[in-house]
Amino acid sequence: MNHQEFNELDLTSLLSLSFSTLIDELHDRLTELGFGDIRPAHGFMFKYITPSGATGIDLADYLGITKQAVSKMVDYLEKSGYIRRQTHPTDKRGKIIVLTERGWLVVKAKEKILNEIEGRWIDNISEERMKMLKEDLSKLVYSENEGKLSLRSRPVW
Repeated sequence: MNHQEFNELDLTSLLSLSFSTLIDELHDRLTELGFGDIRPAHGFMFKYITPSGATGIDLADYLGITKQAVSKMVDYLEKSGYIRRQTHPTDKRGKIIVLTERGWLVVKAKEKILNEIEGRWIDNISEERMKMLKEDLSKLVYSENEGKLSLRSRPVW
């Protein structure tokens, strides 16, 4: 596809392609750093877990999936060394899921990579245009959701 063909794409396609471009590069670079077992859904889980942990029920509600699906994700990430279950601080019968040192390392790597990608995109379209793009998208998202949308990003399943 050439530049002109991209200009003819509808907004949904452009937003989807920009998201995919960013996520694909992020995960390629995470793989290079030794985090090849991380998937996009895990990033959404990590974002909700930080900074103080979350219960499985909280994660299921946030991700919009079943408790059983969350349990499988938690099992996988625990075996991979990214998270651990520990006793809930206020409910001794419950468990809370927290990031391990490896989990924090991947979160920090993700933030660094995303900053680098955004910096490159700014070099491509200019800081002023990136600021305008963010402001415009923020305004659209806020007004279309009448302020009801959470600031936490959720997966688009």
